[in-house]
Amino acid sequence: MLNTEFKKKFDAETGNFQKASIKQDFLLFMKKMDSIENVALIGALLRVKNTEDLSRLQLENKKTFPEKLTEVFPITDQSADYPGGMNALRQEVAHLFYIDGVFSDTKIVKANVAFIVEKDGSISNVEAQGDNFTFNRQAQIALYSLSEKFSPAIINGDPVRYRFKLPLTMNFD
Repeated sequence: MLNTEFKKKFDAETGNFQKASIKQDFLLFMKKMDSIENVALIGALLRVKNTEDLSRLQLENKKTFPEKLTEVFPITDQSADYPGGMNALRQEVAHLFYIDGVFSDTKIVKANVAFIVEKDGSISNVEAQGDNFTFNRQAQIALYSLSEKFSPAIINGDPVRYRFKLPLTMNFD
């Protein structure tokens, strides 16, 4: 809708200077909208992480919980898998990644992202480790924003929690 309104205004103008001004206004407006969306995504990430931290504290306070309910399995009969495989996961993360939110002095930025694939295929406890804080934060947001659930890892026919690791690298040319 915004694109069509700006386009109508752009097409109605006859002067090149006015058209350039409208185009500049549009680009500035869209950049601000991206920034607002990124702030909202960071807020959502913080809420998710706070909820995870609170649930972890509640589990630590309850000694009656069996250990096996929270156990994470590194070796399984069948690993957790994203619909479409690893390439589909990488493509969706790249699509969801907010590049304008990354500030880097180097051309290549890397992070190792680890997370838990829960028994229901959802993800939790996303942690990105790398040299660039903003890249790490955007990687976490992208992972929490995935549209599809994983198929869970399986041991003896039962779904289990599984630690998944995803290395990410980005080139800034």
